[in-house]
Amino acid sequence: MAIRYADEWALVTGASSGIGREFARQLAARGMHLVLTARREDLLEELGSELDTRHGTKTLIIAGDLAEDSFPQTLSEKIREQGISLQLLVNNAGVGHVGAIQEADVARMTKIVQLNIKALTELTYRYLPEMLERGEGAIINVASVAAFQPVAYMPVYAASKAFVLHFTEALWAETRDEGVTVMALCPGTTQTEFFQTAGVGGWLKKHRSQTAEQVVKAALRGLRKRRQYLVSGWTNYLLSLAVRLGPRRLVVLESMKYFRPMPGKQPSGKEGDSPPPEN
Repeated sequence: MAIRYADEWALVTGASSGIGREFARQLAARGMHLVLTARREDLLEELGSELDTRHGTKTLIIAGDLAEDSFPQTLSEKIREQGISLQLLVNNAGVGHVGAIQEADVARMTKIVQLNIKALTELTYRYLPEMLERGEGAIINVASVAAFQPVAYMPVYAASKAFVLHFTEALWAETRDEGVTVMALCPGTTQTEFFQTAGVGGWLKKHRSQTAEQVVKAALRGLRKRRQYLVSGWTNYLLSLAVRLGPRRLVVLESMKYFRPMPGKQPSGKEGDSPPPEN
């Protein structure tokens, strides 16, 4: 069953910037009402006003940090209190880190797992059964081309995205005959804040990239076709195939040249939001 947009509701996580913000814009342009969540409430309010002015769609802002244990449940309860039934869930919020083992902060590494895996999994299981009961709905889980290989100096991030990809593909198989689509979106280098906040700010200048608009347009086309996963951009797609064909030892050793950190740096970054606070 094709997903319905007009006058339906979607939840977009990590909506304050980047890919999440662009999802909000393109979904509102299709007539969809939106629940927007991220930590930066001011940016969410600004986005909500923009969408109301341009498209006249409804927006519910629920600010918070999905890396906190209790917030996914709190978010779900607040949505339920408003009597909102989700047609689409976009699990976009995610955090990344580039750094050598010697500089790794344990709390930061576990925060990646909390947000990229735990929160995404919890929200998926909170809303997928409802969609299956209705026989309609969709979930987009944002993974990465990094999901197809181990990446040195970004081991937790790449592994977390591999979880997202495999988790999503398995759910796609279970739900594909039930009127529900679960799709993994695997962007490559995208023009967002991620690389700057991850401590590799020059990355976008040295590598081909896509805009968030291109990535989201590709994602919605893939969703219409009920794809199990979608790698945005032909170059990224070919790369995802190449790393699966190459010897795993070679693939991971080659990855070392891309994200080798400068000595003494302890960078951090977050897709679709600002870097996590120091606690």
